[in-house]
Amino acid sequence: MKREPKRCGLIWQLGWMLAVLFLANAAIAQSLNPQRAFEEGTAALRRNDLDAAERSFKSVIAADPKAGAAYTNLGVIAMRRKNWNEALRLLKKAERLQPNEPGIRLNIGLVEYKSENYQQAIAPLESVMKEKPDSVQARYLLGLCYSFVSRHADAAATLEPLWPQMSDNFAYLYVLGISAFYSKNESLDQKALARLIEVGGDTPQFHLLMGKALLGRSDDEKGIAELKKVEAADPKFPFLHFNLGLGYGHLGNSEEAKAEFRKDIEIEPDLPFSYEQLARVLLREGKEGEALEQFRAALARDPRQAGARLEVARILIRQKKDKEALSELDAAEKYSPLNHNIRTMRGQTLIRLGRKTEGEAELAEAKKLFASGLAKEREDMNEHLVPNPEIGREE
Repeated sequence: MKREPKRCGLIWQLGWMLAVLFLANAAIAQSLNPQRAFEEGTAALRRNDLDAAERSFKSVIAADPKAGAAYTNLGVIAMRRKNWNEALRLLKKAERLQPNEPGIRLNIGLVEYKSENYQQAIAPLESVMKEKPDSVQARYLLGLCYSFVSRHADAAATLEPLWPQMSDNFAYLYVLGISAFYSKNESLDQKALARLIEVGGDTPQFHLLMGKALLGRSDDEKGIAELKKVEAADPKFPFLHFNLGLGYGHLGNSEEAKAEFRKDIEIEPDLPFSYEQLARVLLREGKEGEALEQFRAALARDPRQAGARLEVARILIRQKKDKEALSELDAAEKYSPLNHNIRTMRGQTLIRLGRKTEGEAELAEAKKLFASGLAKEREDMNEHLVPNPEIGREE
């Protein structure tokens, strides 16, 4: 009788071990059945259960590390979570495993676009267009990216074929029209502008885009009048005060411009755009210290603003702080490698710091870049070029 408790304990331990083994075998069986796990992940992704989908696709990869489709779906999960860096890492892994799959490259282009890396988005989107010229999404994104990096003729040529599908879309009409205007395609410009007026109605979005179109055409007073209609309907409409600031700046009304940029900062303090434009107005007024503060505020919110870094470097050079300036120019070149001004200034700074060989090589590269016609001077020989951050965030 005294041994009975020990016997029961042994039976309980044996039962527990069998249960553990059963669960372990079930887990192993699932990991050895990647097809079933993939199907379960696909179903979970379809119902937007991202956690369950992620677990399933990771189990597929554990069983088959070369499962490109699983990496693609993990990339899609990261996209839905707006984790763009992770999405890009996963999609590039998928691309290495499935280099002939255009859908992966389309997603890579979309992630770069969403990250506002418009130059980097162009190559994958161009490759999709070569294989699938009828892809509306790839063509639209590519046209927008061309426009945002000032390749306006390419933008107009890419976007015009979308007219049958997209001629009711405000953002499409605006970008098509402004790209046609800058590339001197007058008939397409007028066609897009007329259609924008036709479909616009009396909405804040229409008046905002019409105001921007007029600013881009140097008709600043009419542009401001359109933007004032937006303000009457919704004084906190996104990017309203940013564009009003641009308009007043074009007219040389610095006080009004600064006031509008500060209103925009108050409404959307996490966006970099009005900080940078406010800094440019302050710089024109000779308020270098205040301008530097605003440029740094812009860069704190988005370090990829190459134009802001270039201006910070110029200020630092005037302050005899060449080492600090070089650090800014290094970063600016990383984000805008085709900017002739950045590369020229970097070469000159290297030479002043005693790094003559590197500096001369950089100046030679800048000269070659300029001679090739590839230089992108995004800080604008044309003072009326109007930035379009709100369009980039709309897609």
